[in-house]
Amino acid sequence: MAASAQVRFRPAAAGDVAAAVPLIHSSGPGAFEYVFAVPGRSDAQAFLRHAFVDGAGEFGWRNHCVGELHGRVVAVGAGYGASAQWAFTLAAARQILAFFGWRHAGGVIARGLRVEGVIRPPSGRMHYLAHLGVEPALRGRGIGAALIEHLAAQAAASGRMPLALDVAVTNPRAQALYERCGFAVTGERPSALADARGQVPPHRRMERWGQVMGN
Repeated sequence: MAASAQVRFRPAAAGDVAAAVPLIHSSGPGAFEYVFAVPGRSDAQAFLRHAFVDGAGEFGWRNHCVGELHGRVVAVGAGYGASAQWAFTLAAARQILAFFGWRHAGGVIARGLRVEGVIRPPSGRMHYLAHLGVEPALRGRGIGAALIEHLAAQAAASGRMPLALDVAVTNPRAQALYERCGFAVTGERPSALADARGQVPPHRRMERWGQVMGN
């Protein structure tokens, strides 16, 4: 039986933090390190663990689903609409301040806002897919496509359309997966964001309207 057929998707829980956060980080390591890594203070995954366990906002466990294979978390993803952005902003500000303190929080928030100029938040009726990650050893076995269809079913239930996501121009393998799942590139945003911690490559916005035949 294919690995994708054996994966069971469920809402994430705080206890998934150890397995889920590395997968979330793998969805955009350059951008995460650019925003959340503070020399002498922490790397990005340390903050992501804090935010995931907190539960609220874009990075909290309540915003994610996980895929389990033989009882082990091997995939993670999130899907949400524009209506969540205000709550996400408040939660992120609170989590950043609590984790980094007043000395570093302003810089983290400023870098996050710059990244939003490249990876734009959802708008209108869009259902945005984010933080898509599959365990490296299991990639290419259909789990990523199954994760996308699980999130697509949630979008259909919410009545939001189109599905949308962003992919780095440096990640052609992921773009090929999204194209097989019915997504098409609708635009590209340049990026010159980089520092000693991370680099944010240009990103392409991809969208999908309706279901893909056979899914």
